[in-house]
Amino acid sequence: MYDCIVIGAGIAGAVSARKLAEEAGKKVLVLERRSHIGGNCYDEPDEHGILIHNYGPHIFHTGIEEVYQYLSRFTDWYAFGHEVVAKVGDRLIPVPFNLNTLHMVYEKEKADALEQKLIAAYGEGSRVPIMKLRENEDPDIREIAQFVYENVFLKYTMKQWGQKPEDISPEVTGRVPVLVSYDNRYFQDKYQGVPKEGFTPMFERMLDHENITVETGVDCKERLRFEENQIYFDGTPFDGEVIYTGALDELFDCQFGRLPYRSLRFDFEHYEKESYQGHSVVNYTVSEDFTRITEFKYLTGQKNTDGTTIVKEYPFAYTGAEGEIPYYAILEPKNQELYEKYHALAGGLPHFYLLGRLAEYKYYNIDAMTKKAMELADAIMAENTKR
Repeated sequence: MYDCIVIGAGIAGAVSARKLAEEAGKKVLVLERRSHIGGNCYDEPDEHGILIHNYGPHIFHTGIEEVYQYLSRFTDWYAFGHEVVAKVGDRLIPVPFNLNTLHMVYEKEKADALEQKLIAAYGEGSRVPIMKLRENEDPDIREIAQFVYENVFLKYTMKQWGQKPEDISPEVTGRVPVLVSYDNRYFQDKYQGVPKEGFTPMFERMLDHENITVETGVDCKERLRFEENQIYFDGTPFDGEVIYTGALDELFDCQFGRLPYRSLRFDFEHYEKESYQGHSVVNYTVSEDFTRITEFKYLTGQKNTDGTTIVKEYPFAYTGAEGEIPYYAILEPKNQELYEKYHALAGGLPHFYLLGRLAEYKYYNIDAMTKKAMELADAIMAENTKR
């Protein structure tokens, strides 16, 4: 009945399902545990008619032409150069910390001198991880690093990850650089924005194909059984491809222990006024228990709405309790070793592919995940031609 089963209807599952259905003519079944498609990119109008991102703000950004063109088949874009500010005392300063921020923090003569030192040391337009900046031998550059560390990085990072920056993977800390540029945008990619009608309509179009069947509200283990050398679908041996995008430890009932993640709680609030904060995102880097506030109308470009809706984000340690969602893998050697035990179990399953943040225990942006899903589909099609 089906040639391929894709578990999960987020970006990884949707892209791979579409390519296999469209380009290989495969009959694809997509099983999604949640009641909706789109994964964490899912968005919908709230009760006030304001388009919200239910699982926190998502902005598409990429310099990969192939990815942009592929997703553009399923949506037009609202071009949006994402700019983030941090509330430090009574000021809102641009983040990542950049040359504009530098001139807000220091008086002109000192800021000019520091700017020249940063350019000489790292080059104009460079992105320097804060932990690397702290290692510079120049005391003036270390002074900048210390300001950023204390006012932008330290407390925010501890809230987000429950750890000090020194204990966090460089892969994570490297995503919060000092930018030697006057560009206030959070990203510098060629293409930036959100789907004009929302992420959910983009996913609906992507999964709307005669060879794709989507079932939501279905845990894959209700339909699939995984044994050492065989996968069963509805009790019958299944020899087609299975692409799994869920949490790998949970697939195997956490038999070696649960993989650690950070989770998030979202508190949505609506206000009957034109604007709450005047920005799409304000990070609270030195105060409050939440990490940031997103005001959606600035993110999506919605106009003619009554009032405004915001969301506050509260990070916490994922426990696996009902309703919790694993968002960010905690990239430590001991956790990677635990992941490899589950990866070895999965390795014994025929035509079984792991794809995505949860299945691979990695961090992916939307564009990188799209690219990876496209490559996997291409690899499966190439393998099929050899059989």
